Amino acid sequence: MAEIYGYVRVSSIDQNEERQIVELSKRNVLPKNIYIDKQSGKSFERQQYKKLVRKLKKGDLLYILSIDRLGRNYLEIQEQWRILTKEKGLIYVS
Repeated sequence: MAEIYGYVRVSSIDQNEERQIVELSKRNVLPKNIYIDKQSGKSFERQQYKKLVRKLKKGDLLYILSIDRLGRNYLEIQEQWRILTKEKGLIYVS
């Protein structure tokens, strides 16, 4: 059965992710399925994002409120989009 996930990234520890979490909750994303990374764009390890990608299955639904959460530049965003939609086969909604 397909799952609904959400991904939240804020660029610094000082930024508040609450607005993104509230929006995901409105879309029926369960708290246990919301993955959050808090870090600067310079350090792009994104441990929670990596964990989320490993968990995704074909047909899952992923909410990301802004496509720029996928990367620091156009090429990174494009590569992550390819992985999510082509390799993982998930449904993406922004």
